[in-house]
Amino acid sequence: MVKAVIFDMYETLITLFESSLYFGKQMAVDAGIEEKKFKEIWYAAEEDRTMGRISLEEILEKILKVNDCYSEAKMNFIVDKRIQNREDAFCHLHKDIIPMLNALKGKGIRIGLISNCFSEEAIVIKKSILYPYFDAVCLSCDEGLKKPDPAIYKKCLERLNLAAWDCLYVGDGGSDELEAAKIVGMKTAQAVWYLKEGVGQPSKRKPEFRQLEMPLDILDMT
Repeated sequence: MVKAVIFDMYETLITLFESSLYFGKQMAVDAGIEEKKFKEIWYAAEEDRTMGRISLEEILEKILKVNDCYSEAKMNFIVDKRIQNREDAFCHLHKDIIPMLNALKGKGIRIGLISNCFSEEAIVIKKSILYPYFDAVCLSCDEGLKKPDPAIYKKCLERLNLAAWDCLYVGDGGSDELEAAKIVGMKTAQAVWYLKEGVGQPSKRKPEFRQLEMPLDILDMT
């Protein structure tokens, strides 16, 4: 019997591809910097940003100063736009996400979250409509751990006070998250309701895992 469902956040509970995109390419335009020059520093810092070792403000300040175009106003504009973009993602939830979470709660099933995310995304997640549903949360930038490291899964299990075999892990499949959850000992399923061809999402269908076409399909596994 499943006692908890542990979710991924991006492209699982929410998607970044239903609203306007605001990644490195778009930020470079607002910074007035050649895309290649912006991305050289931006992507080189991705590991540190994911692990919470550097904030959005700190990396933007570095990029702007290296390219001789720093101003506090410009940095704040990009930071605010990035946060607004991440907030907007919560306005485009699949219609069955909230009903599914309510149904799990109604069955007495606990809900966990493990997400690889950056500092600005963590702020938005904690203020979101979904956050009160979680009984245990592990955000990479807070924990200094990221998927697929088994340690972040084990930390979530400790906070739920459950064994791995009592839990179902659901994610879109990025960052080898499903493979890692399976190795830890969890039941696994791939969320595919947000996946679309040709939009640049980080994951594709993985036929070796059970496919969940709609959020409410999770209930069939509990």
